[in-house]
This record gives sequence, C-alpha cells and structure tokens, in this order.
Amino acid sequence: MSQTRAGFIAVVGRPNVGKSTLINALVGARVSITTPKPQTTRHRILGIRTEEAVQMIFVDTPGIHVGGKSAMNRMLNQTATDSVRDADCVLWLVQSGRWTDEDAEVLERLRGLRTPVGLIVTKVDLVKAKTELMPFIAELSQRRPVEFVVPISATRGSNLESLLEELRRTLPESPFLYETDRVTDRGEHFRMAEIIREKLFMSLEQELPYAITVEIEADEPMDDGRRHVSAVIWVARDSHKGIVIGKKGARLKQVGSEARRALQAELGQGLHLQLWCRVKRGWADDERALASLGYDLPDAQ
Repeated sequence: MSQTRAGFIAVVGRPNVGKSTLINALVGARVSITTPKPQTTRHRILGIRTEEAVQMIFVDTPGIHVGGKSAMNRMLNQTATDSVRDADCVLWLVQSGRWTDEDAEVLERLRGLRTPVGLIVTKVDLVKAKTELMPFIAELSQRRPVEFVVPISATRGSNLESLLEELRRTLPESPFLYETDRVTDRGEHFRMAEIIREKLFMSLEQELPYAITVEIEADEPMDDGRRHVSAVIWVARDSHKGIVIGKKGARLKQVGSEARRALQAELGQGLHLQLWCRVKRGWADDERALASLGYDLPDAQ
C-alpha cells in the first residue's frame, strides 16, 4: 500500500489579500465567506481537500492587521498566529505589486519559524505590466527565505495546479486526518450564520459597524417541508441597530431575502428565515461575550 501524506496548511496574510478565495478554489467548495471588507474571516476555519494519496487541510485565518485594540482584534491576530505555529506548512500571501504595514506585521510573525513557508503572490491578473512582477517577487524573497514561490489568480484559477504540486511534495507522510468526504470542520449552523453575515456585510457597505455578529437561535422543521430558521444579528450599540434595520426595516428585509436565497441554495431545501437585531453592548471588547457568541479565544501564552 502506498504511503499517504497529510497535514495542516496555514494560509496567512493581511486582510483582503485573498486567503478565503484561494482556499475555496483549492478545496472546490465554498467553506469560507468572502467580501471586499476587512475582518470578514473571524474564525479558524478548515477547508479539506482529499486526493488519492494526499489530504491537504487548509487553515483559513483572520487577516493579521495593525491598529485594532479591542478584544476581538487581539483575538483575530492571535488566532492567525496560533494557526501558523501549529501548521505543517505555511502559505504566506502577498498581493502582487502591493506591500503595506500589515504585510510587514505578517512577516514579523513569521520570523524564526522553522515550518516550511511558501510565498504566494496573489491577484496577478490585476497587474497590468507583467514585467513588474518578477522584481516584486525577488524583493519579497529577499525579505524572508521561502521553500517555493507561486504567483496565482484564485478567481481565474491561474497556477493553482502548480501550487498543489508544491504542497504534495511538502506535506509530511501521514495517515489521513479527516474522513475523505469532508470539506470543512465547521457545522451547518456556523455556515448558515456566516452566510447571513456575508449578506449583511455586503449590504452595509461603508456604513458597516464591525462589531456585528450573527447567531442561529432556532432551526425547526415546518409542516410544508421547509425549515424555520431564526437568527439574531448582535450589535454593540443602539445606533448600530438602526443602521442594520434601515429605514422602515428596509435593510433588514433586503438582507433577509438575499440570505434566504443563498441558504436555500446551500441547503437544497426551502427555508423561512426570520432575522432579529439585538444589542449586546461592547461585546467585541468583552472576552466573556465573545466566548458566549461562539468565538474561539486563544489560550493564554
């Protein structure tokens, strides 16, 4: 019997560098929500790709960022850092042609790491002058030694097979760690809450108060074969509640309609969705509140 390989691959980078988009493309399933907004990913989410002899367990991490001082900001950065420490391989994502202070913060957290690191230069389809790409990659490679470099476009599927080949060579020999038919470690209610939050993020645009989270409160079968789902949108201030609900409830109704359609497509089943907006003051800066809302607080170091 041939030896199998398996391992955890931490995907790290600043916010909006393309981590969740890449993982969804590599897994071939939508395991993480994606929006153009920072802090879309707030949890450690696994995306699992199983081939004949290799199981790749991608760890989607919150974007490492600077400036935020709340308990949630600290949790996001620590969650990403812990995922790097526990991984068998790290994919360090940097957007092509762009280097920021937050990229420098990611690099700082990779210093001294003995785990194999691959440099993934993302969104190469956005680079107009391709001649600028190689000097940029050379500059990044000088900042930190890496095992391999792969420029990609996850949205177009460019060079993903080259990345998979590198991972097949890099992961350690190991039995598979998850059932071969699993694509994520997260349960159905978590994914449902994330889809609702995604629609909320996209609706709020620049008005978004980031102290918003979603919790599934009830999920019951209905006589007509549909499911009745009730979800709570938690906000941190009374003023945020008005923004979420909108004038005469218009925004909440719009978000509910879009989320219901997305959930029905995800579940393959009819759905009656009821959304409520409630205030839990200061929850994003309260570790007990974060824990009660399902956030995984990192262990004290």
